[in-house]
Amino acid sequence: MTDIKAFCEQVIGNLEKVIVGKQQSIELIVIGLLCQGHVLIEDVPGVGKTMLARSLARSLDCTFNRIQFTPDMLPSDVTGVSIYNQQNNQFEFRPGPIIGQIILADEINRATPKTQAALLEAMEERQVTVDGVTHILPKPFMVMATQNPIEYEGTFPLPEAQLDRFLLRLRLGYPSVSDEIRVLDDQQIQHPLETLKSVVKLDAILQAVDDVKHIYISPAVKRYVVELTTRTRQSADVYLGASPRGSLSLARAGQARAAMLGRDHVLPDDIQALATAVLAHRIIVSPAARLRDLSSDRIVQEAIYATSVPGGEFASETAGKKSK
Repeated sequence: MTDIKAFCEQVIGNLEKVIVGKQQSIELIVIGLLCQGHVLIEDVPGVGKTMLARSLARSLDCTFNRIQFTPDMLPSDVTGVSIYNQQNNQFEFRPGPIIGQIILADEINRATPKTQAALLEAMEERQVTVDGVTHILPKPFMVMATQNPIEYEGTFPLPEAQLDRFLLRLRLGYPSVSDEIRVLDDQQIQHPLETLKSVVKLDAILQAVDDVKHIYISPAVKRYVVELTTRTRQSADVYLGASPRGSLSLARAGQARAAMLGRDHVLPDDIQALATAVLAHRIIVSPAARLRDLSSDRIVQEAIYATSVPGGEFASETAGKKSK
């Protein structure tokens, strides 16, 4: 898995030229890319959410489209529309901004539920249907959505079906004092994004995405993933727990993290490291727990603590796999 590790190091190193001091968040973005999953970035304005998406698109030499969501936006503004051409007496499809490779859905919670629903088919099935005609989206396809967690006026909460389609949720947070000073220095003359070059080609991206699927995940680790996800549904503080799509996402993200670190098999540590980012946004906390300020992140951490970690059984399965 050296090739995938080198691929990740190239992308991460390039992103760090623009996004300073956020290695963990950048690694999660790269994991999302390797899984061909979508990422929800939830944070306050001005911490680099949009810049992270633009930097990723430039690093990968992919097409980049930005959708600035507003309350008056229509579904056709996202998917595209068929326009009648009087010269040839036929309807022609004018693609919307969702038809691209790296898509930034900026302030996604400002759109109405009807417009948000226009993203569901694209995010899950990698296609859009307009006037009965299906249009396949290009590969790779990745939606990076941003939302402001502290602004409620003029916003619409994302429906559970849409939240469940995001592989990961992450927060960038404010930089440290030294990192913020470095940002001032880096942008004094020009923005680092202006000189950012692509470091990987399309074929390398698609090959890495395919190779991640072949990372070995033992039956013991699979059971650990399912038990961890199931425990989120059994908590008394949860109104709705993580879905089976959450289990699948956690296993796939674990494969990507293992490959990123140069391993050919998934460890329980990979699952624990990613559980909060993958599962927390899929959980709806009960009203009583919300009154106690109990967050979904805390519920996932409690589930990790309460779920037995594979021990000797995992070691024997992994050793048996390596001996083959």
